[in-house]
Amino acid sequence: MLYVFTGNGKGKTTAAIGTAIRALGYGKKVIIIQFMKKRDSGEKRFFKKHNYEFYQFGTKKFVNLKKPSKKDEEEAKKALEFAKKKIKEKPFLMVLDELNVAIAAKLLDLKDVLTFLKQAKGVNIIITGRYAKKEIIEIADLVTQMKEIKHPFKKGKLAKKGLDY
Repeated sequence: MLYVFTGNGKGKTTAAIGTAIRALGYGKKVIIIQFMKKRDSGEKRFFKKHNYEFYQFGTKKFVNLKKPSKKDEEEAKKALEFAKKKIKEKPFLMVLDELNVAIAAKLLDLKDVLTFLKQAKGVNIIITGRYAKKEIIEIADLVTQMKEIKHPFKKGKLAKKGLDY
């Protein structure tokens, strides 16, 4: 199965992590790879503390989507190559967090990602991130779009540790 959690609303990574926890509860092998996230987060702490496979690629800064750095591109390519290597282990679930954004920012070639996804037979994959390309949506089995209706950031409230990261 290929799941896509996209849209401008909050909850894409949270939904993916929740699904990963569900699979782990049944003793399934789960690999989580975060694109463009190399900072501290509750999920990183949880998975590392419990010795589950959780990997981050990127920098500690947010990626400027209109003008990403060469380092951003290098890290995204490393993440995709790492995913190609880890998929050979045939985990029950692989989460590719923020992959959609890496593609939208042109850090990765869409054709390369589609080839990878089509070759990942026998592995359930969740892709998160805004801006899911129609080509990915077309091959997905399940697509959920998170829609922002109201968000505290618009009132100047900052992200909260434990709730937002």
